[in-house]
Amino acid sequence: MDIRSPDTITVLTETDSYKQYFSDDLRINDIGLFFDIKNGELNVKITADQTPLKYLRLRWNFQKDEKRKEPIKIFGDTYDRFSADARWAGIEPARPMPWYMLVSNGSDSVRNSIGRFTEGFGVKVQCNAFIYWKYDEGGFTLTADIRNGGMGVILENRILDVCTILFEEYRDMSAFEAGREFCRRMCPTNTLADHKIYGSNNWYYAYGESSREEIISDTEIVSDQCAGLENIPYMVIDDGWQKHRVDAPWESNEKFGDMKSLADEMKKRNVRPGIWVRYLANTYKEIPEVKPEWGMQRAADAIILDPSHPEVLDYIRRVTRKIVDWGFELIKHDYSSFDFTGAFEYKDEFTKDGWHFYDKTKTTAEVIIKFYQTIKEAAGENCIILGCNTVSHLCAGMYEVNRTGNDTSGFEWAKTRMCGVNALAFRLIQNGIFYMADADCVGITGAIPWELNRMWLDILARSGSPLFVSCKPGVLNDNEIAELKEAWRINSVQENECRPLDWMENQYPAYWLIDGEEVFYDWFKDEK
Repeated sequence: MDIRSPDTITVLTETDSYKQYFSDDLRINDIGLFFDIKNGELNVKITADQTPLKYLRLRWNFQKDEKRKEPIKIFGDTYDRFSADARWAGIEPARPMPWYMLVSNGSDSVRNSIGRFTEGFGVKVQCNAFIYWKYDEGGFTLTADIRNGGMGVILENRILDVCTILFEEYRDMSAFEAGREFCRRMCPTNTLADHKIYGSNNWYYAYGESSREEIISDTEIVSDQCAGLENIPYMVIDDGWQKHRVDAPWESNEKFGDMKSLADEMKKRNVRPGIWVRYLANTYKEIPEVKPEWGMQRAADAIILDPSHPEVLDYIRRVTRKIVDWGFELIKHDYSSFDFTGAFEYKDEFTKDGWHFYDKTKTTAEVIIKFYQTIKEAAGENCIILGCNTVSHLCAGMYEVNRTGNDTSGFEWAKTRMCGVNALAFRLIQNGIFYMADADCVGITGAIPWELNRMWLDILARSGSPLFVSCKPGVLNDNEIAELKEAWRINSVQENECRPLDWMENQYPAYWLIDGEEVFYDWFKDEK
């Protein structure tokens, strides 16, 4: 389907709805909506003075030659991390699909791709709206959420570049290959690191109960197991190093001591030190410089900082630079989508109605992008940013690594299968294009049988995406340690070509093509 202007245009404000049944610019009262098609892209802009703008809906009705006549399945992305909910499905008219959707015939389980036809409908990354699509028998609809928090944005005559829309067709290739090509259209440039990112994270066996001595022990273990590898691994200190769990202030507790000397000790042991932080939390109200107007209106008692406030952005810069000055080379920043919304799962809307940011003139997407940019710029070129609970399409092209699924587990195999395997399979099309796609850790505590964790370790190692391992000291025997060493060796270069085969039929794909060889993983071995 060639790119073209929509057949129906709807603009929703705080008080009115304006609808137009022809594909032309819309001008009414102080509102102006403009379309521009160039180089196969449809750019959408909108302006208004004091009218609070909430949503823009664009509808395309299928023309005779555009309607798919053969059986199809549709894949849609999500705003943040997948929570075992990624899937291909038939036509579900009420299903919102954030950012983009793929529409394909056939099955990737059939290796011969002659006759395959996949269409992509999406928007370029880092757009200034939250976008979702819906697909039905008669056509499809794009909704652009341009609210400020949960209220209409007041642009004050500023022209908002809402999004750049892309339609694309791919023939005689698998849906997976088509998806990767479409991701390249949506994200033509990125900021990948000059080395492959892999290593250890202490969360999935320590779960916040850790200390300086335990981190040094973890560091020595990963350093020993990766000894001789040209690419130095990361050792990431997760939540628990600071005074309060999952909260500010970002100073070390008595179990960790001086963080600069700890980072130095880690580097001496031949690892790259990383650290976890949650920038917007102030639950205990112990950040000394906080002012009342820094608090986000959405949160009770203003315990979440509002990054639309310029002084909050200055605070975020200071925290980031302090962490970099300590010597940490990777920052895993977490919880920000939750802090923006108060929720971990989202459907059609990212934020709820009834509140606004300090700066009412910016869309929620603009506020989030500026927040991400502030962190990235303050960290500098030599510090990796790993987004966790971050908006995928808004950090794409900006962050080096992004967590693609909800938490795996060191104790529940079903959770690792649901969140890890699902996210790896369905976000692998973005790996190395949007960012390096981190499907989360292999949690090794002894609670999950090694024959199950071995499969998860193997697919991650050979996926071409980052492998992070949380391994409790002393739980692996010599043979298992040798397998872990080999997995780290393989993933240190990430040269494997990997894709799911049965992902169009299976939420937890069992058949994978790795370097041209079909590999089977029995994810439900524990239930037999």
